[in-house]
Amino acid sequence: MTRNVIAFQGEPGAYSHQACRISRPSMEVKPCRTFEDVIETVRCGEAELAMLPVENSTYGRVADIHHLLPESGLHIIDETFVRVHISLLALPGVALDQVTQAMSHPVLLGQCRNFLRKHGIGGVTGADTAGSAKEVAHRGQPHLAALASPIAGEIYGLRELAGGIEDYSNNTTRFLVMSRTPDASRRTNAAGDGLMMTSFVFRVRNIPAALYKAMGGFATNGVNMTKLESYMVGGQFTATQFYADIEGHPEDANVARALEELRYFTSSLDILGVYPADSLRVRQGRPANGDSG
Repeated sequence: MTRNVIAFQGEPGAYSHQACRISRPSMEVKPCRTFEDVIETVRCGEAELAMLPVENSTYGRVADIHHLLPESGLHIIDETFVRVHISLLALPGVALDQVTQAMSHPVLLGQCRNFLRKHGIGGVTGADTAGSAKEVAHRGQPHLAALASPIAGEIYGLRELAGGIEDYSNNTTRFLVMSRTPDASRRTNAAGDGLMMTSFVFRVRNIPAALYKAMGGFATNGVNMTKLESYMVGGQFTATQFYADIEGHPEDANVARALEELRYFTSSLDILGVYPADSLRVRQGRPANGDSG
């Protein structure tokens, strides 16, 4: 396996690239064309880790990613929250009133609808954020701008016409760091917080109220479930798989009891990863006055 390399989807300057810098600043980065390419790069040993976006606080979950995670053969070993600052980037010398179209990934287009509407700018779908900046620089059309990170503008020689144009000031994307090798050890995040997270997928048995009964074990054992999502598998309306994130380690007594009860009502249960919670998650979970009790 190639050591000290982390793969991400997109061109240099993408938000996934930024996530790599934040989470693994000492590692070399390897851009990939698609999420599938990122996963395969790690599976075949060309990279040690994968950086994959899973959800955004404004736009919601990243399309198709939850289908890829269980089938990837990789394991979640960390999470990284990235504050998304969006810039409108154009060719040097272009003024804001000349721009009629902005190119970016659909996720980013959905995160600054108010700005685009206010200035009468139409959205154009691009492969990714930094790739859109690269394309705008290549086309050389004054009416076409890109929505991307400030660093993408620096890399591709574009001028920032407006910065921080995201609709919500807390606009944040959550990324997962994935590896071929699982790591269930108890460890702290960069800030020294010790809260652990566990992610898993499951399918409930075909019995009445199975999901309700399966979830009951987490409530009665005091386990905080931070995410529960369902999606169809195999193109069948009757085949539903659930993805869940919970606070805690599988070896915690209350988590172990909850998972044992869950197994009774499921036909399959697969742990995707055990990892330290990002410091932003920990800070957001604390009371507003800073007290812990």
